[in-house]
Amino acid sequence: MKKPSTETSTSELRGEYEGAADDYTVGQDWQAYTPEMHARWRRLHARQSALVETHACAAFREGLARLDCADGIPRFEDANAILEPATGWRLVGVPGFIPDAVFFDHLAHRRFPVTRWLREEHELDYLVEPDIFHDFFGHVPMLLDPTIADFLELYGKAGARAMAMDALDMLARIYWYTIEFGLVRESADGLGRLKVFGAGIISSSGETRFSLEDPKVLRLPFDAVRVMRTGYMIDAFQKTYFVLESLPQLIEDLVGLDFGPVYETWRQAPPIPAGDLLPGETPFGELTP
Repeated sequence: MKKPSTETSTSELRGEYEGAADDYTVGQDWQAYTPEMHARWRRLHARQSALVETHACAAFREGLARLDCADGIPRFEDANAILEPATGWRLVGVPGFIPDAVFFDHLAHRRFPVTRWLREEHELDYLVEPDIFHDFFGHVPMLLDPTIADFLELYGKAGARAMAMDALDMLARIYWYTIEFGLVRESADGLGRLKVFGAGIISSSGETRFSLEDPKVLRLPFDAVRVMRTGYMIDAFQKTYFVLESLPQLIEDLVGLDFGPVYETWRQAPPIPAGDLLPGETPFGELTP
């Protein structure tokens, strides 16, 4: 997982970086996981899987079922045997947060960085840094969806331009409010209910419920420029969520957008505070799954 913007938090972060390669990859060292860690994974998986059935989008549910990782911490090599034939993606182990340029390069080459350590017992409900449960359970099922698979590669390739134009924070907000904390309108049941597809939500039992059920949460229709102008925090539940009408909208809206003029116009402007509703905006109401 990439390093977050410095605007978000001053929390201490962890990870064993000694021995990492130049691209920050490390071996998973699956044999080092203890029986207690596997048991913790099983409890996390069981708890979140129950919420997935009612709160997650169909693409996530289908991807999680294909990965079949309920019995213990999964091996990256086993997941790669499923991912690579399906969408060309593969997992690489990392110690924790990695530099932006390295993160973008991995994504541009369809390599998804997965943190190898597992959260402690007292962190079951909320975690600031990404651990293996967040990265694998939260992200990897969506790598089996063709739209998300293509979007992440495009996002990785967009990183160099954002860094060159001093607009990395703006691009990072696209990832944050979609891949990490995105909602989508699920039309498969004909009811148009909102569902979760973001990993930061679906790997947290508290935020899974909060994002869809709390009446005070601001849920806005997805608009790329509005997203790039909106600030966020990494150490609390989100105050704003953006809603896609479908997963393909993620690519449809961004491929035709010239990011250069957007960066030029807004990169020096202070971000819109999370939770703020702008004049003329109409939020979604409380829509439970």
